[in-house]
Amino acid sequence: MKRIIIFSLCSGLVLLMGCATNPLTGKSTLALVDNSSIFPSAFQQYDSFLKEHKVISGTADAKKVERVGIKIKEAAQKWLAAVGQPNYLKDYQWEYKLVEDKAVNAWCMPGGKIVVYTGILPITQDEAGLATVMGHEVAHALLNHGQQRMSAGMLQQAGAVGLGVAVGEKSAETQAIAMTAYGAGSQMFGMLPFSRSHESEADKIGLILMSIAGYNPEASVPFWERMGGAGGQSPPEFMSTHPSHDTRVSNLKKWIPEAKKEATKYGVIFK
Repeated sequence: MKRIIIFSLCSGLVLLMGCATNPLTGKSTLALVDNSSIFPSAFQQYDSFLKEHKVISGTADAKKVERVGIKIKEAAQKWLAAVGQPNYLKDYQWEYKLVEDKAVNAWCMPGGKIVVYTGILPITQDEAGLATVMGHEVAHALLNHGQQRMSAGMLQQAGAVGLGVAVGEKSAETQAIAMTAYGAGSQMFGMLPFSRSHESEADKIGLILMSIAGYNPEASVPFWERMGGAGGQSPPEFMSTHPSHDTRVSNLKKWIPEAKKEATKYGVIFK
């Protein structure tokens, strides 16, 4: 019992100390790993990825990816300067690459390294659709979701260690049942909702970013409707890392007026 109490106190102290406040949301988030450690690794992984895949440059689509990326970056800089955090992006090393791949995908590494796959371009269709995607992915980076997932994974592992200590004197069968239940429960009621909340948060912040960049946020709805039509059968929302398409579209419709209102602060007016 004494070992369990000591472990719990130490875990609580680590959790308390390992938090940071995000300037775009005002929320306190998990930060057990500093970005000064995450960014160099992310940049290295990005460079390795580009060496192993065909990067498209000089085409109209490649130029469009870079053009939209720069506008989203500038929108982020304006927003962060307005909330008193002009140096928030000082360690970012922005890149925007179009990669030949049939996958319907795009991503942004911590620190601003962006890849858009050619497979998603038929669904984005135009710059506003692409801005929806890139705004969402950049939002993940600005919100430090990668850092939070790493931190949550560390806590999940720490919880497993604590459970191991708690049932250490039980039978092997009891230990196995306890660990299996913990793994399933922490995934279903911890990590999956955590990931879904990140997706919704990135949707909302991405909507504001694309609006500040001058792209009408109403374009996000038909884009996600096209995405919903392009995919196969999805798992139930509670078993997924992403919200359902219906939930996502419903949320976006609620957030569009707020995104437009925010954009007016930067001189962007939508009819």
